[in-house]
Amino acid sequence: MAENGWHWSDAWIFVSLVIASGAGRHRRAPSSRRPEGVRLTDVLSTADHLNRAIPRRDEVEAAVRRLLGAGLVSVSEGWFRITAEGERLWRSRPSAGLATTVDTVQGVLSRRHTPGSADWSLDEADHAAAVQEYLVRSIPTPRRSPEGQSGRE
Repeated sequence: MAENGWHWSDAWIFVSLVIASGAGRHRRAPSSRRPEGVRLTDVLSTADHLNRAIPRRDEVEAAVRRLLGAGLVSVSEGWFRITAEGERLWRSRPSAGLATTVDTVQGVLSRRHTPGSADWSLDEADHAAAVQEYLVRSIPTPRRSPEGQSGRE
């Protein structure tokens, strides 16, 4: 693919963001204190689930810049959101058939949108903190034995 075209990692990050955000099903009420969207940790978690790999900082940064510039996502104060245009792309994509959803979305991006370029950066420390939070969250909590708990013998 041409250097200025969409990359597979752009589609991977976009699909991860869509899935992490529930594809619009979990929108917050305008009066809610919690912002609409998801945090970087949620995007990384979903990306790892999709591809069995955590995206590198540079992959996330490049993809988000291109997606922001194309008007498909927005980022504000650490919250990643799908825009109305991004939702239209997601909802109008063809069924994946034998291809993966990421491959299908990359094809749709290549046919319908031009990658943009936005001034956005992801600090190495922020990426590392999100990876660490994801890794800690993914460690299963040990089950406690009922022996020794009060009220049980």
